[in-house]
Amino acid sequence: MEQKIPVAVLAATGSVGQRFVQLLDQHPWFEVVALSASDRSVGKPYGEACHWILTDPMPAWAANMTVLPTEPEAIHTPLAFSALPADIALSVEPAFAAQGTNVCSNASAYRREPDVPILLPEVNAEHIDIVKTQRQKRGWKGSIITNPNCTSTGLTVAMSAIQKAFGIRIAFVVSMQALSGAGYPGVPSMDILDNVIPNVNGEEQKVEFETRKMLGNLVDGSIELADFGISAHTNRVAVSDGHTVCASIELQERVEIENVAQALAGYQGPEISRDLPSAPRPVIQLRSESDRPQPRLDRMTGKGMTTVVGRLRPDPILDLKMVVLSHNTIRGAAGGSIFNAELLVKSGLLQA
Repeated sequence: MEQKIPVAVLAATGSVGQRFVQLLDQHPWFEVVALSASDRSVGKPYGEACHWILTDPMPAWAANMTVLPTEPEAIHTPLAFSALPADIALSVEPAFAAQGTNVCSNASAYRREPDVPILLPEVNAEHIDIVKTQRQKRGWKGSIITNPNCTSTGLTVAMSAIQKAFGIRIAFVVSMQALSGAGYPGVPSMDILDNVIPNVNGEEQKVEFETRKMLGNLVDGSIELADFGISAHTNRVAVSDGHTVCASIELQERVEIENVAQALAGYQGPEISRDLPSAPRPVIQLRSESDRPQPRLDRMTGKGMTTVVGRLRPDPILDLKMVVLSHNTIRGAAGGSIFNAELLVKSGLLQA
């Protein structure tokens, strides 16, 4: 790209906002020109306003950047990455979209809207076309594009490979979700040490809806949900990064487990997504060991963008069971939104 696209990061001081800053550092297509945060941080240098929690050092260009208010009047870029809380995103993101900014959002506020895509470019890149309907319907010059809940992400990638090859009737899934999914400071240490918390508020409903929307079909400007049943249990565990999901699946047809392994290991996303800068390489890493994947060992596979699947075996009640791991703040959050923005550019839809 001859000239980089100027971008903003909204809510840049939080844990997901920091991950955006980290991943956008030296990005080949995008250049961060604006960082926003809450009123208490506005006007301060980002290095002073942000309590940096990542292991990589804060980029010098970010540390010296003055924090702006999260308002369309203060930020004019064709592209913005949103790490806003859902309640704030509900009003702020449409205001940016109306002025012509394309918002790639990590927030859940608009995921259930019929004209807003939940994108995984290696799964449903064609859903990007609904942006045209969204702009026409809402009168926006920009758009809102969402990435899924971080628990839905890896699970949907793995299910996509299986659905495309064999079809799915039923999925029963249980998550073990990392602490970073709760943001910073997140879950109090006295609550999570020596403990498992058997509820992550709202996550079960998100997993049960979002997987069906992402694996559904785009028909006449709207998305028809995929026709399978799914039941989810979501749990918080004492792991820093990396969401693990144990899944049992009933297929549309009986197949040998070796055929499922081939479908997972050989899975490739739509052609338009394969060469984007953030594309996972490989899309799915299938492991054969009896005790993998593990968050500490496998979460950074493919620079944190690859979905790792292991313990693939027959299920005595349904057809197959497996363990799925994905990095929740990279593939499941900031990295996913950046990947979506790359797809928006590649599709020629950055400008209305």
